[in-house]
Amino acid sequence: MAATSNRSSATSKGTPADAPTLVLLVRHGKTPTTGDVLPGRAPGLHLAEAGQAQAAAGAARIAQLHNVHVGAERGGIAAVYASPMERTQETAKPIAKALGLRVRTRPGLIECDFGDWTGRKLSELRTLPEWKTVQRHPAGFRFPRGESFAEMQARMVDTINALVGEHPGQSIVAVSHADTIKAAAAQALGTPLDLFQRIVIGQCSVTAIAYGSTGPTVLAVNHTDDLIALVPS
Repeated sequence: MAATSNRSSATSKGTPADAPTLVLLVRHGKTPTTGDVLPGRAPGLHLAEAGQAQAAAGAARIAQLHNVHVGAERGGIAAVYASPMERTQETAKPIAKALGLRVRTRPGLIECDFGDWTGRKLSELRTLPEWKTVQRHPAGFRFPRGESFAEMQARMVDTINALVGEHPGQSIVAVSHADTIKAAAAQALGTPLDLFQRIVIGQCSVTAIAYGSTGPTVLAVNHTDDLIALVPS
């Protein structure tokens, strides 16, 4: 459950104190190794040309939400956060520019630590007996000399809860990675971690979750279309 304590009767923008915090979780765009290699936290991986185009398109969609709906009712998107990796920073930059904001780095949004699997080809990893565990029982798997999925999910959820506590009743963007966003979405949906691999998070997709005093409301998962309709019914 998101942090919601110590709210005043209204935010500085006049938002009611019990208004949820809207978190737009954005996966980074395509890189030269997307779908071929498990890059993890290895440095030096930048967006491909296609990924740059995806980031620009995503920024335009988020800016439209900001201007047409969020801007009118909630004071606009208040902040743009990103994991420290180059590919997330480069995805967040055009979003922040479109909103007139700066990118704030938040280490807790970083990719899962894949340990010894970092940088290996996915075609090779799929032949390992451990791959079945990754897909069917991820809650019980730890990457060799890396994180467990449970640790990754706890770290990601704690980071989001901290951001919600810093932005009560506001809207924010957090640019992260496929597995971390899947894990956050699973927690918000009440889906067991062992089933989180059933969630798909595409490149530059938006997963929108409203964190309120009674818990999270999932507005969209893997959204790649018009964002203006993202409002609780």
